[in-house]
Amino acid sequence: MSEEAEEPNENQQTDELADALAKEKQTSEQYLTQLKYAQADLENLKKRKEREIEEARDYCNERIIIELLDIVDELELAIKCGRSSNSKEAIVQGVEMTLKKLKKILEKEGVHPIECLSKPFDPLRHNAVSKVERDDIDECTVIEEVRKGYIMKEKVIRPSIVKVAIKRSFKPKDVEVKEDE
Repeated sequence: MSEEAEEPNENQQTDELADALAKEKQTSEQYLTQLKYAQADLENLKKRKEREIEEARDYCNERIIIELLDIVDELELAIKCGRSSNSKEAIVQGVEMTLKKLKKILEKEGVHPIECLSKPFDPLRHNAVSKVERDDIDECTVIEEVRKGYIMKEKVIRPSIVKVAIKRSFKPKDVEVKEDE
């Protein structure tokens, strides 16, 4: 009788294990399905973000370009007025006003000129194109700005092109000339 008692117990355990296995397979399939959906969502999100980044890259300058188009209009108007009137002063005033407006736009964007005259030479902000021998100024001092440099939000976007003072390499001394007697 003990063998018969064990058989239903074994059958019952086998059935319970089979049920547990079926439940785990079902749970596993649910997890796999959820994982596939999550992967698809992630891929869609990546593609959408890439499109958004590309669109932002394509149109990030749109606002400043619109403002620069106003500058183009003003320059075209200045040229037209200059051709219709022979007044140089009107042209100069128009160009000065346009330049002032352009500088204002650049300032709004965080662009500022590098102040370099009479300052020590800084290779991170300046490109030296020549050196001038001078004794009245400290060595490696910027004495002339050939082209303005600009900083945009603490980053040099165009270094200044400058001339730098150096000490004279040869200083004439009073030389005593001894004559033959």
